[in-house]
Formats: sequence, C-alpha cells, structure tokens
Amino acid sequence: MVDTAHRNTDDTGVAGGVGVTALLVAAARALESHRSDSLARDVYAEHFVRAAPASADWPVHPCQVPDGDANPLWGRFARYFGLRTRVLDDFLLRSVRVGGVRQVVLVGAGLDARAFRLDWPPGCVVFEIDRKEVLAFKHRVLGGLSATPRAARVPVPTDLRADWADALPRVGFDPAAPSVWLVEGLLFYLPPAAETYLIDTVEGLSAGGSALAFEVKLEKDLLEYRDSPLYTATREQIGIDLLDLFDLAPRPDSAGRLTDRGWSASVHTPFDFTRLHGRGPLPEPNDALAGNRWVFAEKPRPAEVGRGV
Repeated sequence: MVDTAHRNTDDTGVAGGVGVTALLVAAARALESHRSDSLARDVYAEHFVRAAPASADWPVHPCQVPDGDANPLWGRFARYFGLRTRVLDDFLLRSVRVGGVRQVVLVGAGLDARAFRLDWPPGCVVFEIDRKEVLAFKHRVLGGLSATPRAARVPVPTDLRADWADALPRVGFDPAAPSVWLVEGLLFYLPPAAETYLIDTVEGLSAGGSALAFEVKLEKDLLEYRDSPLYTATREQIGIDLLDLFDLAPRPDSAGRLTDRGWSASVHTPFDFTRLHGRGPLPEPNDALAGNRWVFAEKPRPAEVGRGV
C-alpha cells in the first residue's frame, strides 16, 4: 500500500479542500441540465449544491449567471464538466450494454448520481468508493428526495489513502467477473505514487473484458497557467484555488503502464469530444484545459489474448 496523504487532503466531507470541488462539479452538472442544448441531465445535482453551506449561493441555472457563457467559471468550465459527464456516461453505458459488464466501480465517486439517473440494464451493481463523510452527505440529500437507484447501489466508505482493494470484495465485488471502472476528476489531486498504486490496484482487480476510464493532466508545469481565466475565475468567484489542491509533481504514464500489461488504451483531449458533439470548450490562449486528457482502456478477454487481438 502507498501512503497518499499530502498537504492538500481535507477530511471534512464536502465542506472544504478537495471535497468542495465535488460541489463545483455538481453545480456545473446542474447548469448543464438546465441548458436548452444540454449534453447531460442530472436532476439531483442542484440539490447537492443547495444543501451545502459552502455552495448554497452558487448558480444552478444559466439564468443565474449574468454574463452567461462568457463567464470562465460558470460558462466555459461548467460546459467542460457537462461534456465530461456525457462522455463518461456514454462510456459506462456502452460497457454494460454492449460489453455485457455488470459491475460498475466509481473510484472517488463524490456526488456522482449515476446509480440514480442512468438507465442500467438488469443485474448491474454500482460500487461507489469515497470517504464516509462524502457518502453520508450524498445519502442525506438523496434520502430527502426519496431518490431510488436504477441499479443495485453499494456505497464503499473508505479512504483512497487506505488499502481500499480489500474493501471491495468484502461488499460483494467479484474480481473474477468483468468490471467497468471510472476515475473521474481524481488523479490530479494525488501524488504520482498514489496514482500508480491506484492504477495497479484497478489492473489487479480487473478480469478480462473489463474497461477503465480516467482523467489526467499532462502539463509539465501547471503553475504556468496560474493566471489563466479559468483558474483566476475559480479563485475569485468561489474561493477555490485548484492549483493549491492539485499535486504539482510530474505525472506518471498511466496509460502506458496499462498497455505494457496488455490493455488497449486510447488518449483523447476534451476538445476531440467538443468537435464530436458540437458543444463544449475549444482551445484558447493560456488554456488551463490544454493538458487535460481522457483515457479509455480495455483489458482483453482470455480468448482474445489467445487470438492475438
């Protein structure tokens, strides 16, 4: 096990530190849900935002953003999260509908409501790994809405700084069955050794036929973008200094690590999907999104390995 504790970690649920970034993503999903050209809908997102004192006055509807899409935070950055939500929703649903996977693992699930809002095939189980404080907040808000999950939902309250690999089998996860993993908006907060440990743990728990999507940042020097409109607006408008929360050490090549172990992996910029869907952010000068990459990987089934696929 790798000790992943570092100065940016906060243990107060969604009240501060990295935890409050889950509220930022929830606000972005709420805004996206109310757009006439929405790429993804999450009817629960605004309830998370309103339930937390830290975000109670944030916008959850585009009409509450006076400068609209010209606002770097609630315009461009929020559209980024809306696009990311759609792309990763599609990835998960393709894995269960086409790939036949029935185990879904959300690593660092945060305020993700996919167990409640996506149309899962029968037999799907959604495991949500996060700290108990985050899961308790989510449970309280969703319970107040009488929300009903559309798949079997298994919260896994554990700290990703601990040996969480042992926690999953104890709650019914079967390492011998294919699974689809999602690591959304998490790795750039972790030290490099912790990212490598996480990727290795996922690889070790994945049977053939499994799939994984994760997000990374590949800039050599994140501080070059400190005065970018996106980071500046986030600091000034809601008091979150993302660069203070990110781990600034050089990142490992996690996609390459998986391919070395027999996985197939493709690496994309978010802008690839903006062009595909016709909505979302495009490159701009001094762009804090320039180094963001979305990685999609699959582990071949034993028969495919035998055929050299």
